[in-house]
Amino acid sequence: MRRRFGSALGGFGATALALLSVAAGPSPAPPEARAPAAFVSLRSVDPTILQDMRYATSHNFLGERVRGYRQPVCLLTRPAAEALRTAQRGLLRQGFSLKVYDCYRPQRAVDHFVRWAKDLDDTAMKREFYPRVDKSRLFADGYIAEKSGHSRGSTVDLTIVRLPARATRPYVPGERLVPCFASQRERFPDNSVDMGTGYDCFDTLSHTDDPRVTGVQKANRKMLKDALSAQGFANLPEEWWHFTHKPELFPGTFFDFPVSKRPLDNR
Repeated sequence: MRRRFGSALGGFGATALALLSVAAGPSPAPPEARAPAAFVSLRSVDPTILQDMRYATSHNFLGERVRGYRQPVCLLTRPAAEALRTAQRGLLRQGFSLKVYDCYRPQRAVDHFVRWAKDLDDTAMKREFYPRVDKSRLFADGYIAEKSGHSRGSTVDLTIVRLPARATRPYVPGERLVPCFASQRERFPDNSVDMGTGYDCFDTLSHTDDPRVTGVQKANRKMLKDALSAQGFANLPEEWWHFTHKPELFPGTFFDFPVSKRPLDNR
């Protein structure tokens, strides 16, 4: 009899706990990762640097907003942002401005790239961003990787714009795409100087010192590289737009807080 009573009480207790759990509602979500104090918004350091944050839009090689980009803001470690400010001052005196395409990139965005690259059926943006590369080769050829220096906060993708900056039209999803290595007159309009290819062009023509790039295009790449190298940035030879400020504050860390102003709040 005692055994039956104890069993019944145990069942009642389990039921009561279940009811209490339902009444209490779902468990609160874990707190979101925050940016370390060494990270800043580039706009707070130099508001004159133009921003065209491509992964917060659908105009990129995925064709959709990239996971983790909640706002079109550039976040960087303070030394990298301050070095950009110094480079910008020199370019402004010559009638030019820097324009950033991407800065800090959360690991969840890199993971999004990897998932997309493994989906060989999704080639919606191929005609613009990788017309001469088979998608199955993106990992082997080094265009996509499971880790990115951008996630450490000292790497930036950028270009140069002649001032006064021209207005450019927005990208319209579904519009006819033009290869990123087409002439500047033909490819998607960008108010930057002519660098020989568009941003994120998966093609050997994007290599900074590709011998096929000559004349004004070569001079423009050199102007960008010289302005940034003087401030401690190292260029990735395969991408004319990709620079990392040295020494990096977080050389072995890949952060995953989202791209927005919120991770910088309440410091």
